[in-house]
Amino acid sequence: MRKADLIVIGSGPGGYEIAAEAADKGLDVIIFEKDRLGGTCLNRGCIPTKCLCASAERLRSVQTAAEFGIEAGSVKADYAAVHRRAEDIVDRLRGDVEACLGKATIVHAEARLLPDRIVEAERETYTAPRIIIATGSKPARNLPIPGIELACSSDEMLQADYVPKSTVIIGGGVIGLEFASILNAFSTEVTVVEMCPEILPGFDRDIAKRLRTLLGRRGVKFAVNARVTAIEEGCTVRYSAKNKDFAVNCDCVLAAIGRAPVELPGARECGIEHNPKGFICVNDNFETSVEGIYAVGDANGLCMLAHAATAQARKAMGEDIDLQNIPAVVFTEPECAYVGLTSEKADDADRYASVKIPFGSNGKALASGYDEGILKLIVEKETGLIAGCHALGAHASDLVAEAAVAMRGRITVRQLAFSMVHAHPSMSEIFSAACARAATL
Repeated sequence: MRKADLIVIGSGPGGYEIAAEAADKGLDVIIFEKDRLGGTCLNRGCIPTKCLCASAERLRSVQTAAEFGIEAGSVKADYAAVHRRAEDIVDRLRGDVEACLGKATIVHAEARLLPDRIVEAERETYTAPRIIIATGSKPARNLPIPGIELACSSDEMLQADYVPKSTVIIGGGVIGLEFASILNAFSTEVTVVEMCPEILPGFDRDIAKRLRTLLGRRGVKFAVNARVTAIEEGCTVRYSAKNKDFAVNCDCVLAAIGRAPVELPGARECGIEHNPKGFICVNDNFETSVEGIYAVGDANGLCMLAHAATAQARKAMGEDIDLQNIPAVVFTEPECAYVGLTSEKADDADRYASVKIPFGSNGKALASGYDEGILKLIVEKETGLIAGCHALGAHASDLVAEAAVAMRGRITVRQLAFSMVHAHPSMSEIFSAACARAATL
């Protein structure tokens, strides 16, 4: 039996980063990967979709160049070339992952968990005092809809080197909206059907509604509070909304209805507790019901973001990590991002106040054509500390990152507005202006 200091199962962000860091510190680390290094995020998620988002953004910039006094002429989009670029970038980054794991032992095989913290792969056995399960997730396909098997998943959409003429997207969450924004830029007719009252459940509703309005102006159609009732042969999607039945004919149906965990073989048999949805139950240190075995990232389902998986793994290894305020971003065009409380959760008017700053009041935003946006700040009145930050517009993720740092450092809005200097002209002044206004409340 091969003995090590640490075993990591899964090479996504929750697995490879902590494996590399531990190996660099001199620990004997074994990491298992049954597919390609980098996990879902690199191969079928974050990175390839962001490549497509970037191409969509460039295309939209050319299409709107006349607004800046530039005659662009005819524009031709080659989606096959866009797809090849995404694959090339993923390949390059996969090589980087392998390089950073140079001091760890990589086992390219499916792992199975056995009792007593033993891992088996291809008839070989391994053990370590600490095991981290980072097996990730896969597209969910469990909606009780007749014909759901006719819909494709995000994995299949990313494999395609062409865009359909029309697409119905079931689900108005992060995945659904990013694809809606991408496909719309490449002239696909897009209809998004969302069963909740608003798109982006969990985001601030005010921001979500504004994003829906902006995408709607570009031609994306939305049906909220709507439930898909059937998908028929020939790509007809039937749904009900406001006590009426509707039917949409399309060339493609994308089921963007969330993620399901990739379960580790043998985990249940070894006594690791799972919840009804198949996610692994963990304590505050991400330890499972079996001592010495931890589960991070999508495997536990607590916060299904790549950067959250990395942070959880570090927490499991004993590092002091702040997991209270983790930023979330939707890479639509424009971006949508937030950290902390939404207005719906901070509904105590005696305790919290909110301010809104339109991007159109910022010189850099106006000069750059980024005036369609807004930043919303939620502040605790008594302390002047930021409780939540929400942004819709260009560089929303960067603006929210500043709020996240301020929240971690417990920096007040008065300090941010009047004791710190922001460059002029810059988008960061939007955040500074919001803090200045909040300081007067």
